[in-house]
Amino acid sequence: MKRLAAIVLFVLAFAGVARADDKVLNLFAWSEYVPQEVIDGFTKETGIKVNYDTYASNEELISKLRAGGARYDLIQPSEYTCEALIKAGKLEPIDLAKIPNFKNLLPEYTNMAFDPGNKFTIPYMTGSVGICVNTEKITEPIHGFKDVFQPKYAGRIIVVNDSREMASWALATLGIGPNDMSAENLAKAKPILAGWMKLIKKYDSDSPKTDLLAGNVDIGVVWSGEAALCWKENHHFAYVLPAEGAHLFIDNLAIPKGAANAAGAMRFMDYILRPEVSKIISDK
Repeated sequence: MKRLAAIVLFVLAFAGVARADDKVLNLFAWSEYVPQEVIDGFTKETGIKVNYDTYASNEELISKLRAGGARYDLIQPSEYTCEALIKAGKLEPIDLAKIPNFKNLLPEYTNMAFDPGNKFTIPYMTGSVGICVNTEKITEPIHGFKDVFQPKYAGRIIVVNDSREMASWALATLGIGPNDMSAENLAKAKPILAGWMKLIKKYDSDSPKTDLLAGNVDIGVVWSGEAALCWKENHHFAYVLPAEGAHLFIDNLAIPKGAANAAGAMRFMDYILRPEVSKIISDK
């Protein structure tokens, strides 16, 4: 009887843990990217508390996952990172039947090459990386990367802290696409990057707008959303898509392998795909 009682207590305790997991969603995402209003609305409706940890680059996300990121239930990787995680078997499949608001997505942002059929991801936000210029301080025309990385602007430049992004810019100046990162092409980009790094004042993927708005720097190669916030604060800021070329990024929501609350993660996916919730995210 004692043994039976112990087994019953163990089963009840395990069930209690499972229920507790269902009421917590551990989100690992880009900083300043998920509005508190959205998190609060989701919690109010579902009773699921959201713990929101942040990272500044896809490389940081991957590093954290390798170090034991199964404690996260939901992550926010960009498209090339999704592709790598899928190939490595690091994502849980999602059930689109549990995400009815998937129908609200524009067809051109679904069934992408990095995840055919959206078996593992749904798109969250899309944007570009371009040049944010304080036109009060920089009076000469800025058209592309070659215009930004000039000795006369040394110490006045901020860029996102993202090695893959920077490599793609250098390749663009050589007429090489962002996905042609062979050892040979990277060797060509290396001296270009070495020259640029001497001119850069700061690397910041979290909030480059802060230094731009404060006047600590006058030019930024930054996320389009950061540039938009600069312009919203001060119309003297302009956003330029580099003449050498710019790529469209797509940040996604995905569930890491072994996540404790995959069901809650899919509920969050469905929640953010409501038009009114998506509008809050876009407006922020």
